[in-house]
Amino acid sequence: MTPDRAAGLADTRRALADGEVTSRALVERTLARIEATQPSLNAFRIVRAEAALAEADAADREPAAGTRRPLLGVPVAVKDDMDVAGEPTAFGCRGDFPPAAADGEAVRRLRAAGAVIVGKTNTCELGQWPFTEGPAFGDTRNPWHTGHTPGGSSGGSAAAVAAGLVPAALGSDGAGSVRIPASWTHLIGIKPQRGRISTWPRGESFHGITVHGTLARTVADAALLLDAASGNHERDPHRPPPLTVADAVGRDPGRLRIALSLKPPFTPVPARLHPQIRARVVELAAKLADLGHEVEEADPPYGQIGLTFLPRATAGIAERVREAPDPALLDPRTRGTARLGRLLAGAPLRVARRAEAVLHRRIGAFFRSYDVILAPTTAAPPPQIGALAGLGGLATDRAMIAACPYAWPWNVLGWPGVNVPAGFAGPGLPVGAQLLGPAHSEPLLVSLAARLEAELRWHERWPPARAYTDRPAL
Repeated sequence: MTPDRAAGLADTRRALADGEVTSRALVERTLARIEATQPSLNAFRIVRAEAALAEADAADREPAAGTRRPLLGVPVAVKDDMDVAGEPTAFGCRGDFPPAAADGEAVRRLRAAGAVIVGKTNTCELGQWPFTEGPAFGDTRNPWHTGHTPGGSSGGSAAAVAAGLVPAALGSDGAGSVRIPASWTHLIGIKPQRGRISTWPRGESFHGITVHGTLARTVADAALLLDAASGNHERDPHRPPPLTVADAVGRDPGRLRIALSLKPPFTPVPARLHPQIRARVVELAAKLADLGHEVEEADPPYGQIGLTFLPRATAGIAERVREAPDPALLDPRTRGTARLGRLLAGAPLRVARRAEAVLHRRIGAFFRSYDVILAPTTAAPPPQIGALAGLGGLATDRAMIAACPYAWPWNVLGWPGVNVPAGFAGPGLPVGAQLLGPAHSEPLLVSLAARLEAELRWHERWPPARAYTDRPAL
């Protein structure tokens, strides 16, 4: 365990349990790393220095009383769309947001597991875009190359984990917002089954397309954080059967039928898969075949699935805009999306929600022939800082769809997906691939991802520290 980079979640937990280190020492190191990298990475919106140290001291007292909790004393971060008692939930926006009166359910469960919440990470305004930039907090940068974005909208969480500021973090995923930044920062990103991690105090976030998920350097760490945060509030509308996903790490997934899907779902904007990303995903497919799996090219029958996504996403934005303390401070693109969302919030939204059952049956039938889908996570490597942030509404949508056409259908379906590192494109820019499965398939996806990790050892490669300890690259 080195002072300049956090050990993994499982290793940190073991070191604490064995008495090799105290929670206070770990939190002090974490806060020092955050402070040292804020000028270059800008991963955090809120740093809870005083509160986190007090929580660490309390955690250090517990073992003497015989207390054993799964993440006791481990520092973690959460995205700034999650309520942390006493802190504002600004969700990337400007304005005077009041402090949250109570923890959201996911944060409450992390605390119940003993975790110390060191801070809230940056996200773009209302989580809309695959970059983490905005006038409320500035530019969050990619530890692998600070001239590029870490992605979005969970870009702050991804940057914090990739740079080793914290061992793991929670993000949220409404159209790929965990998987996209995971792919662009060389991380594992788990988007779980809808309802696996509660989004309470919102029973449904963005009409069910957004879920909370985990980012970590290893499959085991991402699964461990997922298990700690999982569970439901008594009023949650989606309550999947409980799973212990970490048990699947190291389990043989068996011989699987894997569909290699390189064709983007239908979108109104043409999307071209970057040739180096295609090559990296095909190489992963070849590795899976070498491991004994049956791999063939096949695309799920998505149809016009995008028509069911748009009303849910835009109506969700409209609701969040109504709640903002000063909507006039919001990005013009946000206000434009909210206007569209108000138009689509009636009959189009009801039709979109009803269509989900049809999609479950049609795409679910694909899984009678295949066990898992392997697909690119994005069509392009991470863009440069500012490349999308300064565009108008239509131009932003076009650029976003062209770069990230692959992730969002699984948000409509509510099913699990796992980003795994696929290698690099261009000048050392990370790219990723998705393992996608049917309902409640997190254990299968995690066991397969862990098997790949054991072969490829992607977690052993770190971004060069000089890339983010010097001033940002322009």
